[in-house]
Amino acid sequence: MAQEKIDRARRRMVSAAGAAPLAWAAGSGTALLAPGAWAQADDWPKRPIRVIVPFPAGALTDTIARVMADGLSKSLGQAVVVENKLGANGVIGASEVARSAPDGYTWLLTNSSSITINPQLYKKIPYKASDLAPITPIMESPFIIVANPEWAQRNKINKLSDLLAYARANPDGVRYGSPGLGNLAHLGALMMSNRANVKTLHIPYKGGSPAQLAVMSGEIDFVFDTWAGLPLIQSGKVKPLAVTSKTRMAQLPDVPTVEESGIPDFSVTFWLGMLAPAGTPPQVLQKIFTASKDIMADPKARASLSSQGNVIAEDPATFAQRISRETAAWGEVIKRENLSLE
Repeated sequence: MAQEKIDRARRRMVSAAGAAPLAWAAGSGTALLAPGAWAQADDWPKRPIRVIVPFPAGALTDTIARVMADGLSKSLGQAVVVENKLGANGVIGASEVARSAPDGYTWLLTNSSSITINPQLYKKIPYKASDLAPITPIMESPFIIVANPEWAQRNKINKLSDLLAYARANPDGVRYGSPGLGNLAHLGALMMSNRANVKTLHIPYKGGSPAQLAVMSGEIDFVFDTWAGLPLIQSGKVKPLAVTSKTRMAQLPDVPTVEESGIPDFSVTFWLGMLAPAGTPPQVLQKIFTASKDIMADPKARASLSSQGNVIAEDPATFAQRISRETAAWGEVIKRENLSLE
């Protein structure tokens, strides 16, 4: 309890320190930094930088973080060190960054669920999306809706509209899996089922790989998979029915989008992006964004980053708008389905 009081006091001091240099441009609604704060931002960085990744070493997020850290170390002239802080579906790592000093020396590289879903899903969570300042997304990817091929052949399901028609005729007779309750793949399938007015049965697994194995074995009928499932599609172990982006994937030109399959205004993608503690000087955020954008344009780095999705760079303001839109959309799904986790 005493330690909690100390931590709260420290956060209040950090918040006050971050707010003190701010002034507002008259009539503009724009936050400006006082001259001393701008001078500090101009002098940044002066020491090594930590990038917190809330997932294991070797996972997609970690791989992307290490590519970016290598390039940023060279660009910024200071070591950029990746630290893996695991636990609670990304909550532990995101929480550490949210309560860190907003001085530009601690960043978060995480997935969209950590920011747009977790703060709305978990009853007890020590951060909000507003506790973090967006820097830039790095990669985004649609889901690929894939089915067990034997099940699909047996029930004459060749495309997503066939699956939805089958689900209407067999309420709760179609089983789908996800990497866990509240995961973006789970919520995406819920959104699709709701928009199509069908009832499907969700079976959660402990990760994406077990869900992939389940659809291959026939334990479930379909799953919202990631680009990691492309080799399974190419080998015929799963059958692709649709992709959840606005446009078709270059790797799967013959697979239609969900919108083309009859559900209008449907687009579900996940992103990996960088954020910093709220209150980090805007000039520092802009420096990180500019350096990151240059790395994403480098052919060698881009080849590594694009192995699991589309490389994208958005300035902090545009990224903040994206987060706001997605938070509202997923909030509707969470509220409608009455989802909540401890």
